[in-house]
Amino acid sequence: MNRARPPFTWRSSQNVCGGLKIKRERLMADAKLTIVDAETTAACLPYRALIDVLRGGFKTGCIAPVRHHHQMQKHREPDATLLLMPAWSNSEDHDQFLGVKLVTVVPGNTARGLPGLTSTYVLYDATTGQQLALMDGNVITARRTVATSALAAQILARDDAKSLLVIGAGRVASQLPDAYRAIRPIHKVMVWDIDPVAASRLAHSLNERGFASQVAMDLEQAAASADIISAATLSTTPLIKGAWMRKGTHVDLIGGFTPTMREADDATLLSARAFVDTLEALHEAGDLVQPLQSGLISEAHILGTLTDLIKGQVTGRRSSDEITYFKSVGSALADLVTAQMVYQRIT
Repeated sequence: MNRARPPFTWRSSQNVCGGLKIKRERLMADAKLTIVDAETTAACLPYRALIDVLRGGFKTGCIAPVRHHHQMQKHREPDATLLLMPAWSNSEDHDQFLGVKLVTVVPGNTARGLPGLTSTYVLYDATTGQQLALMDGNVITARRTVATSALAAQILARDDAKSLLVIGAGRVASQLPDAYRAIRPIHKVMVWDIDPVAASRLAHSLNERGFASQVAMDLEQAAASADIISAATLSTTPLIKGAWMRKGTHVDLIGGFTPTMREADDATLLSARAFVDTLEALHEAGDLVQPLQSGLISEAHILGTLTDLIKGQVTGRRSSDEITYFKSVGSALADLVTAQMVYQRIT
């Protein structure tokens, strides 16, 4: 008697990335879906190499439709958000890829001791539509986020920047020093978080990774002494004040991705040469949406995108005294480029 064929079977793959084995799943007919766990995904994305790959990706570009935002009303806690971020290759000179990242953002998870952001990335062959890989989206997001910040700082931060203030102590914040160390001689790292215990844990971890790290007990003093300030929070009130800035500081704002979120005050923006990762930041990030809506600035105050900087179409830092400002909201392009890097390293 013929037995029905199961929908899939598992087999081990000899492909490795950083010495870590992966598994492959055979789905239905001949379509193969590679399941890449968090450890393997991270091992495939060393910061220096990822920064270089992202530089090429932002220069080449891709097709990235407007991301979908869906608010999910929550009772007795802040609303949650579902994000869908698709992108696909726009060049016929290399392999065609299509990718979609699915993200949930739940601010209330902080009180539960859980990450506020969870995501999964699905990579497809854009020519055939066949699924290729399912990757840990949290690692994709964190690595491409900090690598994008480092890529921007490679252009905007002073060459001699050595001290870094990290505002936030979550998954993304914890990786910022490593990414920055790939492009600048970062040694001293100050950590501030609304939760001093979380800040202490991160500072301890950074010390074990070779940094000279300490908790910033006074945010104003820490900001005034930092060469680079990088914020990765879900704050809805400004944490960074322009009055604190010293000459030559580079400000990197990562966390705020909705119109109600703020990480820096208006004075910070007014004092700086400002750039964004993509133009979507002008419509999504409260750090820009609010001063634009109030009439404090016009879109002309934003001098260009990361692509403009990479292509040399706009000038970044012009002197060691200037304050520079980079606001990112994340891009499907960066996700796709990062996922491609993982897939190409394991196949």
